[in-house]
Amino acid sequence: MIKISILAIRHVLLASVSDSLQLFHKVNEFLKESGKAPLFKIQLVGFSREVDYEKGLFKIMPDALFDEVKKTDLIIIPSFTGNVTTVTYLNKDCCVWLADQYKRGAEIAGLCTGAFLMAFSGILKGKQCTTHWAYANEFRYYYPGIELVDGKMITDQDGLYSSGGSNAYWNLLLHLVEKYTNREIAIRTAKYFVIDLDKDNQSPFIIFQGQKNHEDEVILKAQKYLEQNYLQKYTVDQIADKFNLTKRTFERRFKKATRNTVAEYIQRVKVEAAKKQLESGRKSINEIMFDVGYSDMQSFRGVFKKITGTTPVDYRNKYH
Repeated sequence: MIKISILAIRHVLLASVSDSLQLFHKVNEFLKESGKAPLFKIQLVGFSREVDYEKGLFKIMPDALFDEVKKTDLIIIPSFTGNVTTVTYLNKDCCVWLADQYKRGAEIAGLCTGAFLMAFSGILKGKQCTTHWAYANEFRYYYPGIELVDGKMITDQDGLYSSGGSNAYWNLLLHLVEKYTNREIAIRTAKYFVIDLDKDNQSPFIIFQGQKNHEDEVILKAQKYLEQNYLQKYTVDQIADKFNLTKRTFERRFKKATRNTVAEYIQRVKVEAAKKQLESGRKSINEIMFDVGYSDMQSFRGVFKKITGTTPVDYRNKYH
């Protein structure tokens, strides 16, 4: 029997708790129907015997408290609701338990923003991780020692798993089902829950808003300038000059504040403008390319695919 511990902790998305619970129970049913023994023993683990959600509208009664679980095989950390850093701090008391269980051989899966708790516990240091794209800059700011691959739908490294935004946790749960059972059961589970199996990229869903959660006023002004004037042709020297900085100082401060080089930032602004036109406009892709400041289709297509994970044509077909 594989012991699964789903964390019923403070301020988490209730659906991610109940969906995880329901999915693994359903897999046990599928295994029984195929003549095999149930594989998973599932329990809810929390800080107290009763946990309130949605201001007391819902309650969960955990099966066990953290200090009662000496050994488990797989830990599921649900997605957070509210401010991720605040919720991480409110649940920090289980981090020692998480790290200890990982040392004892348990695998750990952080659903969406649940990855912040994994990061806080220290077990992700030096490893890859993903999370909801909207919190990517915040994650990079607080955990620079972790390689965030926010374009990925899921990550799987050394018994540590993470998933991208919101409903991406279904893809991670199905990945775990296939790993612990087989492809056939994973496909049957995907069909039952009507989930598109094998999605591996959340890049097309990302909305670039720039990293503005910093206190460098000069760089904030530079970001605003770049976003409003991305069609103009200028060099980094000229932009630095405009804000009375040397090129070297400007590039260093810009990268520190935004987690992007100046060139990367401009590319992302242009691609975001192109995405909006592809979603709602009637212009041809050539016209859109010129509108956002590119003159070479191969270059435009390459940058667009690098940032979104798909081509301009495929993006339009999907979202127009």
